[in-house]
Amino acid sequence: MAKADDAESLEVAGRMVRISSPSKLYFARGVKLTKLDIAHYFLGVAPGALRGIVDRPVVLKRFVNGAEAEPFYQKRAPNDLPEWMRTVTLSFPSGRTADEVVVDDAAGLAWIVNLGCMELHPHPVRTGNLDHPDELRVDLDPQPGVGWNDVRAVTMEVKALLDELGLAAWPKTSGSRGMHINIRIEPRWSFTEVRRAALALARAVERRCSLASSKWWKEERHGVFLDYNQNAKDRTTCSAFSVRPLPDARVSTPLRWDEVMTCDPADFTVLTVPDRFAKIGDPHAAMDEHAGMLDALLEMAARDEAEGIGDAPWPPHFRKIEGEPARVQPSKSRTSAKKKMVKAEGEGVDPVAAPAAKKGRRQPTMPLVVVAQSRDKTAAEAGLERWKQQNAEAATLLAPDDVLIDRMRGPAYVWYRIRVNLRHVPESLRPAQGMPDPDDDPTHKSRESKPISGTNA
Repeated sequence: MAKADDAESLEVAGRMVRISSPSKLYFARGVKLTKLDIAHYFLGVAPGALRGIVDRPVVLKRFVNGAEAEPFYQKRAPNDLPEWMRTVTLSFPSGRTADEVVVDDAAGLAWIVNLGCMELHPHPVRTGNLDHPDELRVDLDPQPGVGWNDVRAVTMEVKALLDELGLAAWPKTSGSRGMHINIRIEPRWSFTEVRRAALALARAVERRCSLASSKWWKEERHGVFLDYNQNAKDRTTCSAFSVRPLPDARVSTPLRWDEVMTCDPADFTVLTVPDRFAKIGDPHAAMDEHAGMLDALLEMAARDEAEGIGDAPWPPHFRKIEGEPARVQPSKSRTSAKKKMVKAEGEGVDPVAAPAAKKGRRQPTMPLVVVAQSRDKTAAEAGLERWKQQNAEAATLLAPDDVLIDRMRGPAYVWYRIRVNLRHVPESLRPAQGMPDPDDDPTHKSRESKPISGTNA
């Protein structure tokens, strides 16, 4: 290992990879780890980490100021790409294209780690077939107040269904509070078809297990949400052996199925996973040998549609899809408001006094208030605590899943919105919508810059 200026040059797979600012602390609030420590971690588990990203376009999620600072996403390959690394041109739902980095070996892995990439975000396609995924991803996302035991129970329910369908599945901790299940598939189906299969899977698990939810809108979810939209084109999830920005430097760790019901995600960190890898290897080492078929899941989707259960909402930045339901939060649905007015009339309540379904205006069906919005998650959470102090009586009546923390993504930024559902608070005690504190919503400027005209005024 040769040292030059403030950088370290690592020899990796016969190539020299420069690690700039090697002593820079990437984790400081809990475990103390430098940038060089993170590079050595990835090199120690390189065969496993490469299994999830090799020959795939990769979105660079860059923690250039360490795990405690906000990262940014970079789709386009940097200009100073080494000559031994390659790119592939990927098209997006917007119609735009970008040349994204492709990692082929441990040297490429070390190079993107030097850019601040701790979470590895590969697309579910290989470079030779960019329109047909070879992986279906099941993202199990526990809602606020939902414990690890429930996550594990839903995970095993997913496995039971996949076993019945003859699909080999590979579980891993998400590195946070959830679980991921990856299913290698034959690259025969489009992104739309793979997402359709994932939606059918989520709905089937929801019917079998009361702890599971397939509902897209946060205000409708409960228990463990199966995020079918992670299979839409241009969506990525962190791959195996990724390091998550938690104080203990937790790792998204591949598991054997017999470990799921006994494991603790806190046991898998940058400090422990290399030893585990050295002792037992990669539990997912054989996954590429078990590519399955989606026929059975697509048949389930067809049966749902025949019974009137059509598509579900897509992510907000996608164009409206034929057959997709209204992309409107249920709490703002005009249809729901109209039903409430009809119900009020039927019960002898003055429809004028009841919430009206005014033409052209969405009426809330759930008592949601926005309490904070900021690019800084910590600042938004501090705003929530101030709101609770100011509305102490109402705050004591909230359930854990009444606090909705939305991570909002703009074209070049991320910001956080915190809403509170007052459904468990009697109307007489419900605080009115006030000015969010803080109110740093970066979309304000873009909205203010747009001319107001016609019926949109």
